[in-house]
Amino acid sequence: MKTRVITAVVGLALLAVVLAFFNTVLFDLVLSAVCLIAIHEVFSAMGFGKKQWYLYAVAVPYTLLIMLTTTQAARGLVLPVSFLLVLFLNICQISRVQSLEYGKLTGYVYFSGVIIFCFYSLIHLKRMLPFEVYQYDAVYFILLILCFAWGGDTAAYFAGRAFGRHKLAPVVSPHKTVEGAVGGVLGSILAGVLLTAAYTVLSSGYEVISITMRPQHYLVLMFMGAIASILGILGDLFASAVKRQVGIKDYGTIFPGHGGILDRFDSVMFIAPFVAIAVRYSFYLL
Repeated sequence: MKTRVITAVVGLALLAVVLAFFNTVLFDLVLSAVCLIAIHEVFSAMGFGKKQWYLYAVAVPYTLLIMLTTTQAARGLVLPVSFLLVLFLNICQISRVQSLEYGKLTGYVYFSGVIIFCFYSLIHLKRMLPFEVYQYDAVYFILLILCFAWGGDTAAYFAGRAFGRHKLAPVVSPHKTVEGAVGGVLGSILAGVLLTAAYTVLSSGYEVISITMRPQHYLVLMFMGAIASILGILGDLFASAVKRQVGIKDYGTIFPGHGGILDRFDSVMFIAPFVAIAVRYSFYLL
């Protein structure tokens, strides 16, 4: 537990440093690097190694194209490059039919797509809410995503230990309980409300966010928190199901006591796209 706490404190400090450079390309580069590390964790989890280096090699430029391109001309490359990538993977499957297992390849491609979708959602928030117009709104929503995910995880853990009786998904994750899931939903809602309240207080004296928080915003926020918590549980169970099938305990060791990037961000995978979509069609229309 001591190792986990120390790692969490160091991780939060690094997060603060990264967010301090939010309005620079460094933020995008760090997210891209984290995304590529997570993809490599899946690459290794599927049993691929040096002999299949080409599968990860093609993922690097494609991920950077998705994560870093901002001009319309560059965005226009996404479709043709995606097409070429699909063709390449199909050729690999045909030419290496005796050594490249289809199930592992499709698992790697699908899981990598989920990871890119997740981390791109954070960059999408930055581009959708430019600093010059919306101040720190994008930072607020990125922190909201993390609060939904990690606040729900923490509450679910303690609620499960205190009240857990009924197994939620015993085959996939024996320690998760229905009572813990309920606690996670309440924890996500509470974490989101507390973060929003803190931002609202800061906004009274400084131009931190452009939104004027009204009661209806808090109602939407609570609804988002409940949905996000369920999505966080699904992300966690999905990552656990993959680990169980491929026979590993953790995806990596980058975070002592926590595992790899995916062990820490599994609950964020589906929350980030959900919040990015919900923000577009809720907060700024109220």
